[in-house]
Amino acid sequence: MTPAGEATTERHDDVTAPLPAPGEPRRTLLAFTPYIVVSVLHVVVLVAGLDDAARASKLLLMPTLALAVLLTARPLRGTVPVLLLVAIGLSWSGDALLNIPGDVGFVVGLASFLLAHVTYVVLFLRLPARDRRLPAWTAVYAAWYVGFLALLAPHLGGLLLPVALYGLVLGVMAAFAGGLGGLLAVGGALFVVSDSVLALGRFLPGYEFAPHDLVVMSTYLAAQGLITIGVVRLHRRRISSVALPATASARTSSSA
Repeated sequence: MTPAGEATTERHDDVTAPLPAPGEPRRTLLAFTPYIVVSVLHVVVLVAGLDDAARASKLLLMPTLALAVLLTARPLRGTVPVLLLVAIGLSWSGDALLNIPGDVGFVVGLASFLLAHVTYVVLFLRLPARDRRLPAWTAVYAAWYVGFLALLAPHLGGLLLPVALYGLVLGVMAAFAGGLGGLLAVGGALFVVSDSVLALGRFLPGYEFAPHDLVVMSTYLAAQGLITIGVVRLHRRRISSVALPATASARTSSSA
């Protein structure tokens, strides 16, 4: 028989255990259904050119994602769900501020998303991982940052510093997400795709890409959703890996 202390350590390090409880995928899908529905609705009205409806529906996106967290990240124990909700809240603030016309709205919205990415980085560092070393493939984000900044720098003017800082933090977030793998890695990569296309449309002269809005928002919404689901899964697995040995130990003690 394996001692209880060893079992706890082993399960904590194995981020793939324990297996999901029966019915858990269905409950997760139901919890995220409002976010999925509002996301599809937003993309449809955006592509259709219904600007007022697009602005209104945009403000519902992150609240429905936060609702999914409250319904699935149970128990709401520790800093992980709190940090996730903070990152989603800052993303909502960024969505709202980017609706303000001109450079002022862009800069303050960018700052809000920058803080969201910083929060994601702190959050990722608190999640269980087999190895804290980043996989070699995440070096692609360093190459992306250098190349993208070189492409856009001549056209950024006074926005060079905030855009450069934001791109750096975005790349770091995506790299740490890549280190955790799975849905988080895909979500981090999609965030980079979304913001890259957004930046090209705003700053690159002569840029023409018909499905610009569709690509920006669909990749952004997929990124937020996948990161959230990935974090919730790891959070629940860690809670379960700690709770199961504790329950077994309590039962052993009561039977002795």
